[in-house]
Amino acid sequence: MKIYLVGGAVRDQLLQLPVHDRDWVVVGSTPQAMLQSGYQSVGKDFPVFLHPQTKEEYALARTERKTGVGYTGFDCYFAQDVTLEEDLMRRDLTINAIAQDQDGNLYDPYHGAQDILDRKLRHVSQAFVEDPLRVLRVARFAAKLHHLGFTVATETLELMRKIAQSGELNHLTPERVWQEWHKSLTTPYPEKFLEVLHECGALAIVLPEIDALFGVPQPAQWHPEIDTGIHTLMVSEQAAKLSQEAQVRFAAQVHDLGKGVTPPAEWPSHKMHCHTGLAVIRQLCERIRVPNEFRDLALSVCQQHTNIHNALQLKPSTLVKIFNEMNVWRRPERLEQILICCEADHRGRLGLEQIAYPQAHYVKQAYQVALQIQPQPIIADGFTGKGISEEQHKRRIEVVKQFKQQYQSNVIN
Repeated sequence: MKIYLVGGAVRDQLLQLPVHDRDWVVVGSTPQAMLQSGYQSVGKDFPVFLHPQTKEEYALARTERKTGVGYTGFDCYFAQDVTLEEDLMRRDLTINAIAQDQDGNLYDPYHGAQDILDRKLRHVSQAFVEDPLRVLRVARFAAKLHHLGFTVATETLELMRKIAQSGELNHLTPERVWQEWHKSLTTPYPEKFLEVLHECGALAIVLPEIDALFGVPQPAQWHPEIDTGIHTLMVSEQAAKLSQEAQVRFAAQVHDLGKGVTPPAEWPSHKMHCHTGLAVIRQLCERIRVPNEFRDLALSVCQQHTNIHNALQLKPSTLVKIFNEMNVWRRPERLEQILICCEADHRGRLGLEQIAYPQAHYVKQAYQVALQIQPQPIIADGFTGKGISEEQHKRRIEVVKQFKQQYQSNVIN
């Protein structure tokens, strides 16, 4: 029996990145021998065991044979005669197909170390096309490693196109699509996930609502980049610079989905997109089982981002109404999340990436002023029942009005 460290742990060591999880492959053993050694069996489709002390995963070396559709349509063969090279061949990318023995020696039959030096994401073998999930995984790795200069090899991108055209992507479960998308949102460059999927034709299948934005024009006066899909990628990039929160990054990526359903006769105008986008976001979130907290923030950003952009021109009553709609009285953190998305939208335009966004500061200040109007003094003034909330609403409008006048006076002076 021989044991090797494999996959991401070896890759990240070579890239001098932090190693968070360690996976091991065991060559020359059997399930019975693993159990007798104290390992705990956890694998359903193939033998995976937990180490009795470290609880790290140890999998028996195996090969796979395509027998059905999707990423689950495989028969696994695991026996003592399966070699390390055979096990590594079934992996997705060469950079993930490097093993290290217990003495620190590397086993790299598919030249993953060279691809690490060349900064290439390259498939191990033609078996790559048998697993449609690998299209999303490669796109996620492109997002994860873009800051190190990694790009997808031309021949691998071609295989990804082949998978997209085969219909296999239709067999991915909603949960797996969301899982890969969610992981991409935690990478340094989440927009690369969408960009690579669009480039190989997979985005139109797994996230058609986002793919529909590409080729849709916007007014060049406000959007020098013109293409709504390009704008979405730029907004995603800016959101990742402004926030580490996956929810914020998600909302930024879907905030303009309404522009994808604007009738072409109305292009390049999209006057109704803040309204039409709500149904598209709901449809997308329901289809791939997006968690409610992600959906709800995305809906608020879609509904309000144009209002926030125009905040300095809004009437105080309108601004207080928006605060009510965003439910920021009960969820104060929501305001910051929405404002970050709006700033990312503002900066996610060609040549305007460094432009200031005073609207965010103005809205925060107006909110703090309105927040000071609490119900206790209103009750002390004799208001009861529904009259308390109505009076609170009026007083909030009045203090925001005073704040706006003072703000405008300071700007003029």
